[in-house]
Amino acid sequence: MPHHSTPPGLADLETIAQAAFADIPEELRRYAADVVIRVEDFPDEEVEREMDLETPFDLLGLYHGSAMDIHAFGGAPGDVDMIFLYRRPILDYWCETGEDLSTLIRHVLIHEIGHHFGLSDDDMQRIEDEE
Repeated sequence: MPHHSTPPGLADLETIAQAAFADIPEELRRYAADVVIRVEDFPDEEVEREMDLETPFDLLGLYHGSAMDIHAFGGAPGDVDMIFLYRRPILDYWCETGEDLSTLIRHVLIHEIGHHFGLSDDDMQRIEDEE
């Protein structure tokens, strides 16, 4: 992954996210094999209300998908599972921390998948550390 020095647009961030997703360990990627990654500038107003955000910059990403029991029993969910990445909050965090952008996006993806499927923070940290 190249080091990023200028803010990418929506399409560029989606390309970075796809590459970051491909770099996630198989142990975690298998949970979200058919997930769609969607990049938007900010969460919509409904998400802001549901998540009780003080500001739209408070949320870097969100996994939106069917309940775990639907996956566990092989049922067909009505909606496609998606991970939303929020470009402006991610870029804001990137500027504040100086962290590599690809690494940051990979971290957000790992945590969104992990939280949705009930992994603990320790489990996700172990997965990230093993790479």
